[in-house]
Amino acid sequence: MLAAERQSILLSRLAEQGKLIAKDIAAELGLSDDTVRRDLRELAAAGMCQRVYGGALPVSPAAADYTARIGVQPDSKDRVARCAARLIDQGSTVILDGGTTTLAVVRALTPSLNCTIITHSPTIAAALLSFTGIEIFLLGGRLFKHSAVTCGAAAVEAAQAISADLFLLGVTGVHSSEGLTTGDVEEAAMKRALAGRAADTYVLASAEKIGVASRYQVLPLTDIAGIITDRPENDATLSALRRNGTTLIDANT
Repeated sequence: MLAAERQSILLSRLAEQGKLIAKDIAAELGLSDDTVRRDLRELAAAGMCQRVYGGALPVSPAAADYTARIGVQPDSKDRVARCAARLIDQGSTVILDGGTTTLAVVRALTPSLNCTIITHSPTIAAALLSFTGIEIFLLGGRLFKHSAVTCGAAAVEAAQAISADLFLLGVTGVHSSEGLTTGDVEEAAMKRALAGRAADTYVLASAEKIGVASRYQVLPLTDIAGIITDRPENDATLSALRRNGTTLIDANT
């Protein structure tokens, strides 16, 4: 079997099953484990899957750059955003992550809201300027252009001086075994730092982020208060998350 044929089969099975276990697919196709691992390495290098220990998971479409993500699942993001906006209480202090879903949260806020919002996203800060009742704190640091947020040592240090009631966290992947993931190691570290400064962290998980993974773990599922998503309740990944004890908030209601 040619490499292209093998890889086509692997991608097809990944799409059907939501994951690949290397030793199982090798036995099924009569291939060596090394051959399957090599094919998965090549597919991962081409951005077509995300390798994990023992196999592979679907790659997240949310790993694209900021401009490209604007057009990904906008209706889903709006549903999640409206649900998340309802978690923000008058007088509270809230950390907003960067990203297109969080920008949708800003659009969903009521004009009369009075609160303090802390963010490391210049895009989010600028979008909040018209809200007269919102005090805005922008955390500085190196600008990570891919996601339009500040990261690095200076940004993490700035995060240590804040405290909040709520953190609305954006990630590129939510998976029952791999947890919450994103595609950059420094961005992952910044997200962890922000989560550590909030009483409760809720994940903004529009449809394309469920059941996929990126390279770097942000947090384990045990470290969050819940996940806001509009995926159908019978989705296989959501069922696995429930079995793990993860709280899910249905954004469809």
